[in-house]
Amino acid sequence: MPAARRSRVFTISMPPEMAAAAESLAKREHRTISELFREAFRVYDERQVAKFIDEMGEYPKTRNPHGYTEADIPRLIDEVRAEMRAEQEVFSRSK
Repeated sequence: MPAARRSRVFTISMPPEMAAAAESLAKREHRTISELFREAFRVYDERQVAKFIDEMGEYPKTRNPHGYTEADIPRLIDEVRAEMRAEQEVFSRSK
């Protein structure tokens, strides 16, 4: 029994000018059309990943409008706990 094919075959369409440019580029670089498109997809994919990482790097900036740092955390925790204790005292007195 023959070994299973490890790659998939895709059929794509493109305008004639683009097809001619792809064929010309493949010929100049001594590559097959398949090699050319695999490389183009790898570059495209790397750019998409880089774009995603850049966008994710921007996300935290929108989540910290006051510009708090790690050094601010203990103080902020103390402030919140003090507010919670004060609210609890008001609640306890109103009973």
